[in-house]
Amino acid sequence: MSSRPIDVEEARALIHGSGEVAFLDVREAADYGEGHPLFAVPCAYGDLEAEAVRLVPSRRVTVILLGEGGPDDVAQRAARRLVALGYSDVRPLAGGAPAWAAAGHPLYAGVNVPSKTLGELLEHERHPRTLAPETLAAWQAAGRSFHFFDVRPPAEYAKMRVPGATCAPNGELAHRFDALVPDPTTPVVLTCAGRTRGLVGALGLALAEVPNPVFALENGTQGWALAGLPLERGAQAAPLPPLSPEALAASRRRADAIIARHRLVEIDAATASRLRRDAARTTYAFDLRDEDAALAVPVSGAEPALAGQLVQASDLFMGVRRARVILVDDAGLRAATSAVWLAMMGFEPLLLRLAASAERVDLASVFAPTGPARPSGLSAEAALALAAEPCTAVIDLRSSEARDGCAVAGATWIRRAALPGSLPAGTRRALLLVPDAGMAARAALDLREAGIEAAHLVFDRAAMERAGWRLDPAPEPLPREAARDRVWFVHDRHDGNREASLRYLAWETGLVAQLDAAERSAFRLG
Repeated sequence: MSSRPIDVEEARALIHGSGEVAFLDVREAADYGEGHPLFAVPCAYGDLEAEAVRLVPSRRVTVILLGEGGPDDVAQRAARRLVALGYSDVRPLAGGAPAWAAAGHPLYAGVNVPSKTLGELLEHERHPRTLAPETLAAWQAAGRSFHFFDVRPPAEYAKMRVPGATCAPNGELAHRFDALVPDPTTPVVLTCAGRTRGLVGALGLALAEVPNPVFALENGTQGWALAGLPLERGAQAAPLPPLSPEALAASRRRADAIIARHRLVEIDAATASRLRRDAARTTYAFDLRDEDAALAVPVSGAEPALAGQLVQASDLFMGVRRARVILVDDAGLRAATSAVWLAMMGFEPLLLRLAASAERVDLASVFAPTGPARPSGLSAEAALALAAEPCTAVIDLRSSEARDGCAVAGATWIRRAALPGSLPAGTRRALLLVPDAGMAARAALDLREAGIEAAHLVFDRAAMERAGWRLDPAPEPLPREAARDRVWFVHDRHDGNREASLRYLAWETGLVAQLDAAERSAFRLG
């Protein structure tokens, strides 16, 4: 097992090569959001051990780590942690993100950039039909007949929606199309928060060869708000309709056609199980079925995922480039459309369709997640007594958002990456206020190296109030320069900030122009 630096050009050769490689950005979320290489995957040091084993399950894969460079680069610390977990080839990028930019290679703002770039490339090449917000508003005012779907997950739909939109996430919309749209001629309009999911959703329905005219609302909810039209907040998504035998058969026929046309690979359960146990390759497994189907035929080892979100945020699900991906489905349409898009981003998709009569399937990987042992915690009363002892620092390791919702008097809010150097001189013990014992275990590693004993208390507001802790439910929010665990890149674009919305849409539409030749060739649109 080794950890040795890698220079920018050697790293790019691996990233754009033919083998498996992971490229993890271990900086804070704000740094990632302000600028990172196209295929860098967010994996902040605070959650490193937990996230790395999920994103990079194989310990044999070469792992490139991105920090800010310099003698105290967090990538060097992350490398030691991953080697201790058994990763055999860990390579901190020499010079970090500044070296990448200095070599003339692009840094991309925002999140989910590979998926968003795919959406923009598809829009450039395939030109899905779009509908201006003003036109949609006129259709609504005139009482024109059309079907209108918001293709985001229910939680995002609840934050804000264009009035009249029904929640039907990408993948599910195509699968349930005949139940949601019983007539073959009425127009269908799709929206998301910005551009990507509306465009990809429209192209997904085109893949499925639905007969209706399909439009993506131009720039989604942001385009609607920029047109001076009101958004609704707090809408609850209605349950998706069940499929009749005829509608289920139609979904399967559409899947069959896509599988044949795009030469997608189908496998059986035995093959899927064997591939998951193949230590020579990384093979992810995702279950795209609805909850009822997953309960009827359980698949152990497959992570539940909405098909549309797996495509939209592929970098949050998979950290290894060119890995295999098993997509579990029933009729197969959710898996087939996802497979087409994932293949365009360089993954190797494999489809596993399960009949309702199938038996339990085991897709457990050979790579068992491991991490620091979770320590036992203190009660709120015992922790309060420890906090009063000399040379004890009380450290709040919750997210900045959680801290801003309820601060603890006498505690210092710190990110794990700042430990132990930010502790007061003479600190011999640290009481860690944490969201869970896993965070305590990770932070304790850093403190132990500095000879500092750590104990922890899992934050429980009610229990802490009973024990006598002083809590502030409305503290002064942390400044942005401190709260680096949040992506601040045009974060308020949905809160009425017109300038932020315009910057965000300019960023999305400008992604393709940022690509260099190697990055453009990584997307295989066919």
